[in-house]
Amino acid sequence: MKLILRADVDALGRLGEIVTVKAGYGRNYLIPQGLAKPATPANLKAFELERRKLQENANSLRAQAQGLADRIAATPLTIEVRVGEGDKLYGSVTSTNIGDVLEAAGINIDRRKIVLSDPIRSLGEYEVEVKLHPDVHGELKLSVVRHGASIIEETAPAAKGSVAKDAQSEDAETAEA
Repeated sequence: MKLILRADVDALGRLGEIVTVKAGYGRNYLIPQGLAKPATPANLKAFELERRKLQENANSLRAQAQGLADRIAATPLTIEVRVGEGDKLYGSVTSTNIGDVLEAAGINIDRRKIVLSDPIRSLGEYEVEVKLHPDVHGELKLSVVRHGASIIEETAPAAKGSVAKDAQSEDAETAEA
C-alpha cells in the first residue's frame, strides 16, 4: 500500500514522502492516526496545497522540543537513593524516577522519552539522553547520591576542618605555656 506521510514517522519516513507499507499497518494505524493518506493523484494534489501548513506545524513542534531540550540541559538533577555496603543501591534508578524528579523541577515530559539502555545501579554522575522529537535529542545531567549525603557532605568538611584547626591551636597554646 502506497501512502503519503503527513508527519515524520520514526523508522518509516519524513513529512511528504511516499512510502510503501503493509496494508494492515496503513489501514489500522497510519491513516486513522492522521499520519498518512493513500497516495492517489487527488490526494497528491491536495497534499501539495496542505504541505506548507503541515511543515509550519512540524517546525513549530521542533522549535518547542529544542527549547525544552535547552531547559533540560540547563537543569542539573540529583536523585538521592538508599545504599548498602560498598555503595550498592538497594534498587535502581529508572526512567520513572528520573521523570518524577524532572516533574518536581517543573519540566513535564513523558517518561518513555527518557532513554536508558540499562537502569542505573551505582552512585555517580550520568548523562541521560532524552528523545523529545525525531530531530531533537536532549542531554540530561544526573547525579545519583547517597540519601542524606548532600546535607552531610556540605557540613562535614567544614566541621572537620574547624575541629582540626581548633585542636592545632590548642596544641600550640599548650606547647608555648
